[in-house]
Amino acid sequence: MSAEPDNEAVAAGLRRQLADQLEKGGWLRSREWRSAVEVVARHVFVPRFYRESDGPGITRWEPVTQETVGREEWLRLVYTDATWMTQFDGRDIDWADPKPISNAAPTSSSTLPSLVVRMLEDLDVHDGMKVLEIGTGTGYSTALMCHRLGSGNVTSIETDEGVARQARAALAESGHTPHLLVGDGRAGDRGGAPYDRLIATCGFRNVPRAWLEQVVPGGVILTTLRGWMRSLGLVKLIVSGDSASGWFSEDDPSFMIARQQDGPESLGMIPGPDDGTKRKATYGPSVLTTSGPAFMAQLAAPDARFFSLPVDGGPVGTFVLDSVTDSFAVLTATDSGWQVRQGGPRRLWDAVESAVATWEKYGSPNRAAFGVTVSRDEQAVWLGNPNGPQWPLPS
Repeated sequence: MSAEPDNEAVAAGLRRQLADQLEKGGWLRSREWRSAVEVVARHVFVPRFYRESDGPGITRWEPVTQETVGREEWLRLVYTDATWMTQFDGRDIDWADPKPISNAAPTSSSTLPSLVVRMLEDLDVHDGMKVLEIGTGTGYSTALMCHRLGSGNVTSIETDEGVARQARAALAESGHTPHLLVGDGRAGDRGGAPYDRLIATCGFRNVPRAWLEQVVPGGVILTTLRGWMRSLGLVKLIVSGDSASGWFSEDDPSFMIARQQDGPESLGMIPGPDDGTKRKATYGPSVLTTSGPAFMAQLAAPDARFFSLPVDGGPVGTFVLDSVTDSFAVLTATDSGWQVRQGGPRRLWDAVESAVATWEKYGSPNRAAFGVTVSRDEQAVWLGNPNGPQWPLPS
């Protein structure tokens, strides 16, 4: 009777299959990064995780370990091109007795490998370059960079002490010794600067000034910009002295927002039934959830969030609340379309409709038509070119 193959032998085959899949999909484009995917053992970094259950109703997360699903299925899932959750609500999980989780917000994960390698390819590194990573997470992407560039050229910052501790242990088990820091990634790493490349694996509302100061002229900053309503998308910036500029990618990888920039607990004050002024709305609430218009709405109302509930005991309305300025817009259906009632220092729906109308005027382009310019004093997203229509990012 033949011996059952060990984890590493099975995992090595699964890594080759994953590399084949990522290469066929166009995510993996170079032999150096393919080598990293084939060598770095993702199962060391994701020994236990949660997956979303298929049941109806409220979102429920089920624990996945060797014990709960069996070794073979566990390894198969680890090397699937999928994102696996590893923390909820900023609290460590008791893996001695893991339970299903619901009514919780994921706060750390192992991102799907296709997105990880796509970003690493876009980072355009070369031998000898120094890279600063914002958001260590499980440490898997950190390990890929260590394999490609050497541990001495990789620094990674994680905001959560428990997550950082687990990543440090996994990296050590894998034979990697990057410089690991626990802190606010917005501050970067002044002591290790300058860096040739900076990559952020969480979303930011703007580009921290420290990053501009710590990346060399001609260097690359690769980060996801996002707001409190939605992700704006992945942007690749080229640093030039005290400024940087670049373009969004066409697709929309949506990372969790950096904890230091998460929205305040309070959504803001719900307006009374007689507050504000009314007018007929050109656009209804669907613009907040439809990809292109929602991108524009996020630009136009960077401090807003939205939700739906019955208005004054009547039909459901959509509330758009700005907790920074206490501005509001309330959308309700009428026989002939939509009505908006808005008030406060900013006319939120006026701003949203203006941005969506501009987008339509320019042919309803995808994200790749938009760019970003960042300086010490201001940051803006623009359409077409830096002299085109602009929307400031929140400071």
